Amino acid sequence: MLLNFTKMEGTGNDFVVVDARTQPVTLDAQQIRILSDRRTGIGFDQLLLIEAASLPAHHCAYRIFNADGQSVQQCGNGARALAAYVGAALPPANPIHMESPAGVVHAEVLPGDLVRVNMGVPEFDPAALPFSAPVQATEYVLDTESQCVEFGAVSLGNPHAVIPVTDVDQAPVETVGALLQKHPAFPESVNVGFAQVLNPGALRLRVYERGVGETLACGTGACAAAAVCQMLGQVGKEVRILMRGGELLVSWAGDGQTIWLTGPCNRVFEGQIEL
Repeated sequence: MLLNFTKMEGTGNDFVVVDARTQPVTLDAQQIRILSDRRTGIGFDQLLLIEAASLPAHHCAYRIFNADGQSVQQCGNGARALAAYVGAALPPANPIHMESPAGVVHAEVLPGDLVRVNMGVPEFDPAALPFSAPVQATEYVLDTESQCVEFGAVSLGNPHAVIPVTDVDQAPVETVGALLQKHPAFPESVNVGFAQVLNPGALRLRVYERGVGETLACGTGACAAAAVCQMLGQVGKEVRILMRGGELLVSWAGDGQTIWLTGPCNRVFEGQIEL
């Protein structure tokens, strides 16, 4: 099978976009893992599969697969990449409506290669992640194999644990991230963010993602960090999220409101690969 694809990136988070509206596509988990290999394949954090929308008012539907071949419900930077891909064929400033596994995503392509997406309402109910906790709380503590970890938890269509740290450069991202991901309290695993608040309008962030490991950026992780830190009273309604791959802006009016993610997105190259 000859597969046409587009490589895209947003703040270092990289994606392969496959448009199933223009070609027959049948991919299994093993093939996705092969494609994700950065030495023998294309290389990506997530593969984004575009399909036809179910409603005329929507521009497309999409599914998301991590580098390990497993499907996930949502990806913030992936949604921005898809909006940029779809928006290239639309008039400027045209609102874009996309069907995702987590619901309809509304997006806008802005000047300067910026894309803004509505990531929905952050859900703090532990059952939404899912996360096994007796009651909903602002902060939780779990005993892992090596230490107790204190964190906030929220769903952005996918599960996130956000750990406050004093210095992200010294944070035990891989060890603690892996421990939380395999903890039985998270039956579907979890994305683990390490957030260092700089001031009420900015924080630094590193994210250890499910099925990928640490990435240069994570859009839903940025939203999760901003939401958890706002609930803790540490940041305001607009927060610059500084990650190793670049900067994102998260805007959130507060509990029960939708959260917006804005940042750059670029088309890197197009190609074909034989499977």
